[in-house]
Amino acid sequence: MIVVSVGTNEARFDRLLEWVAGLASDEQMVVQHGPSQIQPAGASCVPYLSFDELADLVRQSRVFVTHAGVGSIMMSLSVGRRPVVVPRLERFREAVDDHQVGLGRRLERSELVTLVEDADALGTALAAADHAAEMAVRGTALSRDLGEYLRLQCRPA
Repeated sequence: MIVVSVGTNEARFDRLLEWVAGLASDEQMVVQHGPSQIQPAGASCVPYLSFDELADLVRQSRVFVTHAGVGSIMMSLSVGRRPVVVPRLERFREAVDDHQVGLGRRLERSELVTLVEDADALGTALAAADHAAEMAVRGTALSRDLGEYLRLQCRPA
């Protein structure tokens, strides 16, 4: 099963949902679409899921596709799935800035996520057989790196 979540942001993430709608797959798909009206054909679509509902679905999934939000990424890793992340972008009015790009790239270097920045790469990422994740000893270095990243991103102008 493929699970797709745009998170709980009030901004639509139509770009991701259009990419998902363009996929050719017979695999069962659950899509949490938020405020978007785009609902990929053949998918079970819901506006929102509770944290527990989403975590249960991700745990059962073969692959989890989501925005590059810290909460969604950490939830996915905590239930044993390396998420496929598509950063929300300011230029499409999906976010107030491009902070998800930097986070996604940093976490990909740490091999914690699979980063997707264009539609063609999404199909390739979904075709990968193994999306299992292990939260291991790397937590200490990752925590330090995340703290430093957030400190730099949240500096007053």
